[in-house]
Amino acid sequence: MSQNEQTYLDMAAKILEEGHYKDDRTGTGTYSIFGTQMRFDLQEGFPLLTTKKVFFKLIKSELLWFLRGDNNIRFLLQNNNHIWDEWAFKNWIESDEYTGPDMTDFGLRSQTDPEFNALYQEQKDIFVEKILNDDDFMEKFGYIGEVYGKLWRAWASVLPDGQTTDQVGNLINQIKNNPNSRRMILSAWNAETTPQAPLPSCHVLSQYYVSDGKLSAQLYQRSGDFFLGVPFNIASYSLLIHMLAAQTGLEVGDFVHTIGDTHIYKNHVDQVKEQLSRPMHPLPKLWLNPEVKSIFDYTMDDIKILDYESEPAIRGAVAV
Repeated sequence: MSQNEQTYLDMAAKILEEGHYKDDRTGTGTYSIFGTQMRFDLQEGFPLLTTKKVFFKLIKSELLWFLRGDNNIRFLLQNNNHIWDEWAFKNWIESDEYTGPDMTDFGLRSQTDPEFNALYQEQKDIFVEKILNDDDFMEKFGYIGEVYGKLWRAWASVLPDGQTTDQVGNLINQIKNNPNSRRMILSAWNAETTPQAPLPSCHVLSQYYVSDGKLSAQLYQRSGDFFLGVPFNIASYSLLIHMLAAQTGLEVGDFVHTIGDTHIYKNHVDQVKEQLSRPMHPLPKLWLNPEVKSIFDYTMDDIKILDYESEPAIRGAVAV
């Protein structure tokens, strides 16, 4: 039995048992606990959940997107990753340039109305095609604001002459040259610009820690969709720790995941209960191409998950 996965499952059960019912921005409703923490020993195995299939290709393409400093979804779509479609799509259908059928409350209606869902998917396909093939459209509607990679790689500040701060580059330099520092931090929350993004950053701050030749990290996440989002966040930051360790000559240590509003959406309760009833499998292993010399040079082919056995995927609608 994997203690790493059991940690996640125990927290899911706790939210179902003790969570407070709350209305939320999306209109869906959640069961929520405020202030939770999980710890994953990365020496035990890579913490990709096995009680449901988690699509690692989506995780690695999103992280590579962050590390590129990109905030336009075209790169994701080129890698068949639709994680961020909904928020950019929402910007388009709410704009004056949208002339298609009424998509009001599309997020909720698409979950309950099959006829509307087909119409919604038709418009979504048009949107994706335009992002991929129309540069002008991509420039207008492909960006998701100042979140994650943009802030990690090019934090705009009061520095003169339009200079920006590369937080990831600075972090690697600190890990290599000042590993006892208590200031090894990546921030994805700019109080001025981030709240204006379609989906303001959820995982807002991570801190890195070196001890006994191992690199660990703690993430503070302001909001965690525990069924859909949190399994991706666990795997993404675990992957980042592995990549940073590979670049700095360290082993991996722990990933500590601290979440503020930790919630299960009302329309995910049955899925979580199903997941809790399933058996676990041994955790997979992660392979990183040892020939890659810079964290910014990894490609999709340089990152692989090995020996991944899981139960089938469980579908759940994204609340937008």
